[in-house]
Amino acid sequence: MPKTTWKPGTMIYPVPAVMVTCGNNPDNYNIITIAWTGTINSDPPMCYISVRKTRNSYKLIRDCGEFVINLTTKKLAKATDWCGVRSGARYDKFKEMNLTPIPATYVKAPLIEESPINIECKVAEIKELGSHDMFLAEVLAVHADDKYLDEKTGAFDLSKANPITYMHGHYYTLGKPLGKFGWSVEKTKTKKKRQGGSKK
Repeated sequence: MPKTTWKPGTMIYPVPAVMVTCGNNPDNYNIITIAWTGTINSDPPMCYISVRKTRNSYKLIRDCGEFVINLTTKKLAKATDWCGVRSGARYDKFKEMNLTPIPATYVKAPLIEESPINIECKVAEIKELGSHDMFLAEVLAVHADDKYLDEKTGAFDLSKANPITYMHGHYYTLGKPLGKFGWSVEKTKTKKKRQGGSKK
């Protein structure tokens, strides 16, 4: 199959589209939309965000040493995009997008109440990379919206929130599930048990 070769670029897609909150008091609370984010370690739980130095939120995150990653949904798509193209130096993004800041447990940056998952983060290291600086952070707490919890099992189903992703300049919702982790090597007996038993 023929391939077209391009110059080096950022083509690892799709990626999460998240709203990161920062600031240490209501007067300087801000929201920045981030696509360069992800998990980097399990124990201790750690994640990262990469931010341009020119962004208004960069100094807030650097000086406060903390932030909150707020996962986004189809319902929050407009706010997600708007908070990515407007500057917190000119707008109160919470007010403009009708979002609700609520207190976090361990950090001074607020959670976004409308987000299904809020991840409190403490900066552990800042790596200067070039166009962006990477904030490596320890996860201090995770908050989940109760409406996506199964009442019987307590399992969290983020898919019910209609999360969105970012891919090469566009936002997308997720499609149908293809299988759970490990399904490719799952034994037939185990698969039947998980599906509720074989039909006779």
